[in-house]
Amino acid sequence: MYHVIVAVNYLFSAYILLLILRVLGSWIPPLQNTKFMHFIAFYTDPYLNFFRRFIPPIGGVMDISPIVAFFALYIIKSLVMRLLISLFL
Repeated sequence: MYHVIVAVNYLFSAYILLLILRVLGSWIPPLQNTKFMHFIAFYTDPYLNFFRRFIPPIGGVMDISPIVAFFALYIIKSLVMRLLISLFL
């Protein structure tokens, strides 16, 4: 069962990496229209859009929803990992 915990941890880490790439890619205009960024956006935008509904951009320009999304994902990861550890170990 240890492998389940490790696999879930890797999945969370991979998604965090996708979010980081999405945020960094949004700062570089030539990357925004690549297939790679479309792939990343397909998987990360639904999660980010959830936070964008509640957090408007500051000054109409600066989007801070990814910061809140990272914080929320960290909390979710911690809760899920604690639950898995308590169930399987």
